[in-house]
Amino acid sequence: MLFVVSLVSFVIIAIVPGDVTAEIAGSDSTEAQRAEIRERLGLDRPMVEQAVRWYGRLLQGDLGQSYLLNKSVTEAVLERLPITLSLAAIALVLAVMLGVLLGILAAIKHDSWLDQGSMSIALFGLSIPDFWFALILISVFAVGLGWLPTGGYVPASESLIGWARSMTLPALALAITQMGVVARMTRSSMLEVMSQDYIRTARAKGMRRHTVIFKHALRNALVPIVTVVGVMTGVLLGGAVVIESVFSLPGVGRLIIGAIQRRDYPIIQGGLLITAATFVFVNILVDLAYGWLDPRVRDGR
Repeated sequence: MLFVVSLVSFVIIAIVPGDVTAEIAGSDSTEAQRAEIRERLGLDRPMVEQAVRWYGRLLQGDLGQSYLLNKSVTEAVLERLPITLSLAAIALVLAVMLGVLLGILAAIKHDSWLDQGSMSIALFGLSIPDFWFALILISVFAVGLGWLPTGGYVPASESLIGWARSMTLPALALAITQMGVVARMTRSSMLEVMSQDYIRTARAKGMRRHTVIFKHALRNALVPIVTVVGVMTGVLLGGAVVIESVFSLPGVGRLIIGAIQRRDYPIIQGGLLITAATFVFVNILVDLAYGWLDPRVRDGR
């Protein structure tokens, strides 16, 4: 997966028009000056040779040097990665909590007005673009009510409250679309589990309702929900690119967008590769979680 991501990003960057030497040398530079920079950076060599050299460095753990930031790609990405990961993690927690709650409510009140209302909220979340919802949140809670900032980032090391305030609206904007996916999956999975014989037996034995729902039904319904959460991680990391731009958060997404605009190819390739590696790692954890949630997976049944 990581090889495919790296190869596709390399090929797309190679065929997209644009010249980073104009950014490095300046708009008033001569063609001779730009040619000298191309030769120094190895951009005048055939694409296959450039790819072989890049993969050779990559196998040694070297993602290269940024053309414009005067630092290594690894350093540039890793110093911004915590912001993107914290944004995606908060959004993930919000989406799962709200989605599971709505899904459970819809399942236990099947075919009632609560079921219809919960699924309407889920459909709203699925239908609305996250960047548009972000602008609505800014308009209402930042501009109208003045409760939260319109953008910017405050590190947690400076102020924990300031950090929470700066992350609230971006996380909500990112979570709302994925909340609908979790809610619909939770409802479907819970309805299937609650029709099983062991749930009827638990009820017949006089178990309390919340014990049946949360201890027996929900745990067995979690496997497909966890699968959705794994896929959501990639969506949230991708969505963070747009949300970081809307709220001026200095994360990896905004770094990659800036690199695309300025043709800083090593940053684009390194940022995409590290983001993809994070997604792959999370999905490995999801696969391992199946065995913890369902003993039948551990036993190979």
